[in-house]
Amino acid sequence: MIREALLYEKLTDSRVQCALCAHRCKINSGRRGLCGVRENKDGVLYSLVFGTLIAEHVDPIEKKPFFHVYPASRSYSIATVGCNFNCDFCQNHEISQMPRSTLMIMGEDTAPAVIVERSQKSSCKTISYTYTEPTVYLETALETAKIACLKGLKNLFVTNGFMTAETIEIMAPYLAAANVDLKSFRNEFYKKKCGAALQPVLDSLIKMKKLGIWIEITTLLIPGLNDSPEELKDIAAFISSLGSETPWHISRFHPQFRMLQVPSTPIASLHLARRIGKEAGLKYVYSGNVPGDEGENTYCSNCEKILINRNGYSIIDNLLSEDACPHCGKKLEGLF
Repeated sequence: MIREALLYEKLTDSRVQCALCAHRCKINSGRRGLCGVRENKDGVLYSLVFGTLIAEHVDPIEKKPFFHVYPASRSYSIATVGCNFNCDFCQNHEISQMPRSTLMIMGEDTAPAVIVERSQKSSCKTISYTYTEPTVYLETALETAKIACLKGLKNLFVTNGFMTAETIEIMAPYLAAANVDLKSFRNEFYKKKCGAALQPVLDSLIKMKKLGIWIEITTLLIPGLNDSPEELKDIAAFISSLGSETPWHISRFHPQFRMLQVPSTPIASLHLARRIGKEAGLKYVYSGNVPGDEGENTYCSNCEKILINRNGYSIIDNLLSEDACPHCGKKLEGLF
């Protein structure tokens, strides 16, 4: 389905400038933006993926990952094709890069009201806009989110954070939480490995936090690229500046896409990163993609007793008393 895009400006000579993400593409008539899913047709910008879902699943919310949002619940997870990044290590590159590599737009046309109805029938508490980059299908996400809010469902973004302030402002009233990838703290990494830039991601995180959106942050730790102690300290310090209650998920890399020659992250590197996060004052630092690791668990930030025991995407024990530690009464930050 095709719909006129949100957030763009008409320029001269039938050109337009998109204001959806920080690329702010200027697009000639008959051409698409870098995401591959927004096309200028005679001076009008259109979304080519409105309601056209390439993925639709019921996932454990821990898979997103959200560890402080309705633990053990299920999240109705959707995506269209397209992304405004071109990451060398993308695990969903077949669908995220499809419009760039093939110019194809694939998926099943699904109205936002139907998405919400399916979410309810699946007994999900939330809808996650995930797998690719939800920014590029804002029109679908926004209309779905508005209906979901009316039905008592919460909306979650799993995003690279490379959006404009305008996009955040239009989505914020309907967005309960976001897990934002902070892929590195070096602009050169973003430029070479993602085709993007660091500062807009930092700006988005600051703005989301100010608007009251619950934030969790994920960093995929890639050997030799973003795993130096110096860079990890920089990331941890920035997250701490947002608020020490902000969860940091440090995930293990495995070879994929254009980085098949890079080895998997040593588990010791994840443990080092976790220690650095804790030393920076972060209350909740997690190991990802290492099932059974103690870093998957949630501990009380006051008495350090275990609150939620996890193994992979499964919760073994949830010892919370409502949203607080049963031992000392300290409230666990998040959405419960």
